[in-house]
Amino acid sequence: MGLVSFLKKKFTKDDASTKTYSEGMEKSRRNFSNKLSALSQRYKSVNQDYFDELEEILIESDVGVSLAIRTIEELLDQSKEENISDPAQINELLVDRLFINYADKGDVVNEIVFTKNGPTVLLVVGVNGVGKTTTIAKIAYRYIKQGKKVMLAAADTFRAGAIQQLTIWAERLKIDIVTGPENSDPASVVYDACQQAKKKNIDLLIIDTAGRLQTKQNLMAELAKIKRVASKEIEDAPHETFIVIDATTGQNGVIQAKAFSDVTSVTGVVITKMDGTSKGGIILAIRDELGVPVRFIGLGEKMEDLQEFDLDKYLYGLCVGEVDE
Repeated sequence: MGLVSFLKKKFTKDDASTKTYSEGMEKSRRNFSNKLSALSQRYKSVNQDYFDELEEILIESDVGVSLAIRTIEELLDQSKEENISDPAQINELLVDRLFINYADKGDVVNEIVFTKNGPTVLLVVGVNGVGKTTTIAKIAYRYIKQGKKVMLAAADTFRAGAIQQLTIWAERLKIDIVTGPENSDPASVVYDACQQAKKKNIDLLIIDTAGRLQTKQNLMAELAKIKRVASKEIEDAPHETFIVIDATTGQNGVIQAKAFSDVTSVTGVVITKMDGTSKGGIILAIRDELGVPVRFIGLGEKMEDLQEFDLDKYLYGLCVGEVDE
């Protein structure tokens, strides 16, 4: 049984999370799955032109050029070895290959693993405008619901309004936030936050950071200082570093992720606005080019729409269709 058939069987009339994936990836599914279907209907049997068009569909879906080329080469080899000419069967094998390419990068624990002693520190990076502040609020909300005591640190002290925006979210969520004056040293905010987190027995300290990639050297120095301060106050901090990527930016998002991974050790990716893009392949591109797993995915505006990333549900949402009622 191919993966597409397996997913259809697995997720029919499944839980609310699967339905959120299906609905949130509707635009991407129309662009990807519908094109695959239309392509297979135009060919009675596959040939080089078919594979060329298949490669183009992958690239247009932001799967990434290198992954697209490699995947098509693998499909070509398999079709010749197994004498497969049916377009529908090739399309099923394509989804199998996409799954394998992602899964082969290693097992992933999506949820934050909390330290046994003291606060767990999450550093959040990403360029301005990707939805970083809202994502921090959604992550905080997720762990508050799990019974964790959460605190925010507004270390993006240079962007106008950043401190105020995060403060508003802290007030809505009824959690503590540590701030400093605008244009103050971000590391001093982190120092104060670490001190307070220890005193108040906080489970999760989430640190917002600046996202000025145009001044990469300054950003590198700033993040390095933040990490030094955090690790001095709390052992092994930061324990996690998430980069927030806007799915609608396509390959620019991959470039951003590469730039930040050069600056700091990224342990996970959070993809936002997946419901707003028709190019859902960015998740596969990031995993392939950086080796960093997508930990959470934003599939809507509501707080609950930040979902733990699930490869099966993602491919179901991208390739299959709506959940049966």
